[in-house]
Amino acid sequence: MTVATTDSLLSLDDVYRARERIGGRLHRTPLLPSTTLSKQIGADVLFKAELFQRTGSFKPRGVLNKLATLTDEEKQRGVISISAGNHAQALAYASALEGIDALVVMWQTASQMKIAAARGYGATVDDSPPDIPAAFEWLDQLIEESGRVLIHPYDDPMVMAGQGTVGLEILEDSAEPPDVVLVQVGGGGLISGIATAVKAISPDTRVIAVEPELSRAMHESLKAGEPVTVEAKSAADGLNGVFSGPNCVRVCLELGVESVLVTEEALREAFRFFYTRMKLAPEMAGAATAAALLSGAFLPEPGQKVAAVVSGGNVDQKTAAAILASDEA
Repeated sequence: MTVATTDSLLSLDDVYRARERIGGRLHRTPLLPSTTLSKQIGADVLFKAELFQRTGSFKPRGVLNKLATLTDEEKQRGVISISAGNHAQALAYASALEGIDALVVMWQTASQMKIAAARGYGATVDDSPPDIPAAFEWLDQLIEESGRVLIHPYDDPMVMAGQGTVGLEILEDSAEPPDVVLVQVGGGGLISGIATAVKAISPDTRVIAVEPELSRAMHESLKAGEPVTVEAKSAADGLNGVFSGPNCVRVCLELGVESVLVTEEALREAFRFFYTRMKLAPEMAGAATAAALLSGAFLPEPGQKVAAVVSGGNVDQKTAAAILASDEA
């Protein structure tokens, strides 16, 4: 599964055009303040609640933008992708809106809840591969055999531009531009899109990538100056990208995106924080930005304004119960 590296970087205009294409088919998710966390770290913290987005994550933004650029002939061929879950649901949902046949490759160890949800939205799901490497091999074979159009989960410029609309909303809904924007990272599509929008409008705002220590593809790629393949084994399955996309890495490097890592325990503690103090139930992946703040992996300066993305909201009930039961406080 490859997407050619774009010759030109994304622009703010690309993100604005994406918003026009997406139209009114998605929610404008709120910026929620956290008095508790703000007092604890001495900064003004706002959470961009993308877990309230349709299908439970930011993913439909990019998919809808990409589908809107397909020709009629491409739409008739149908689309295909690969996903641990949230992109699968987004592709299923958006394809149903557009009347396009969608096939998603998943794997046997993926979340059964997310597999069922993707099917429920109308996609055909092939979860026959035993693991992630086998799934990517099977995807390549299916693309060649079927002639379907690949909708890349993160590295397609149109997908990245669609995700960048999250950044537009953060800036528009803030009384003043935040000093820092924290974004959880799997493949890199969300942060590259957000960074494109935020840095164009507010160049002094820092954009920070947050990843688990056990799944750190973007972190290592930014250090190396090029995409690096890693072993991804975090319990935050939505962030388990074995590599970040070349386009995503390029955008992040050129825009000066920074990176921090969080532990598995920090992710669990952040999940408990959201559940008990903010009455939110994100996935562990969605809790990553709060984990960075609560654990001190990222420490804003006193009085700074911090906007942090929370996505997605497709947490397995058994996982949630186990995390909450492990709290000995």
